[in-house]
Amino acid sequence: MQEKNNEKSSFHTTQIDQGFNVLRAKNDTEQTQNFSQKVPQNVLQFHFCLKGQMNFKYNHGNYTFPLNEDHSMLLYNPAKELPIDLEISSNTWLISVLISIKKFHALFSTDADHIPFLSPENSTKKYYDNQPFASSIAVVLSQILQSKIHDSIKALYIKGKVYELLSLYFNKNEDPSIEQCPFLIDEENVRKIRQAKEIILQRMTNPPSLENLAVEIGLSLKKLKEGFKELYGDTVYSYLLDHKMEEACRMLNTQKYNVNEVGLRLGYSTASHFIAAFKKKYGTTPKKYLGSVSS
Repeated sequence: MQEKNNEKSSFHTTQIDQGFNVLRAKNDTEQTQNFSQKVPQNVLQFHFCLKGQMNFKYNHGNYTFPLNEDHSMLLYNPAKELPIDLEISSNTWLISVLISIKKFHALFSTDADHIPFLSPENSTKKYYDNQPFASSIAVVLSQILQSKIHDSIKALYIKGKVYELLSLYFNKNEDPSIEQCPFLIDEENVRKIRQAKEIILQRMTNPPSLENLAVEIGLSLKKLKEGFKELYGDTVYSYLLDHKMEEACRMLNTQKYNVNEVGLRLGYSTASHFIAAFKKKYGTTPKKYLGSVSS
């Protein structure tokens, strides 16, 4: 297991098996982090963005593929190596599964007709897919990133979860009945928590109370708090505050708004409240920040 850490970012590579690795990356800083890793030829790459946004760069930066929150990307090119050259935006979480085509065939040999790029006619073709992932996958991704497992069994735990992740990724025949789908309860909770996130972002100038938010999405207050923390790594209002401060920076960067206008647009009743929140987050005032981007 290879690890690279600083105070607010971490990159862990765990070998599941020969030709089978999983990368866990968290950038909880306020700056974009760069990550690169050599990947051998004939390796399938599955990338899952649980939170935030990132850009994959190829051919010396001439091609860029964005990967957004709650989306996955599958890459395969049998004719050339596809090294990972990644820009990870602030407050972004990623899980990548890298598996050799030989190992992958061994896992899914009896289900080759179920997976397009395993068919004989596609065996020599490159493959690219970018799509939103299901709530069941979000649950497993959260467990992989957030689990408190002792180091002595962490590799075994991650191995089991990655197998579950791949099974869910290729599961095209989900039964919606509770009896047949053991993940439905978790999936439904995740869907509701995602709905809660959308509600607070859409109404960020006048967000509902936690009690009202819980009622609106149909979850208990306890499940809302615990589920939001598990899925997004933060409390509801801390997540909202981070978003508002990012919006403040974006608006200030355009140089179209003064400090008072930004505060009002973000829902602060007074400029002093906005200035205090901004300074607590970034260590400087909005006025000084605006001066730095306009200088």
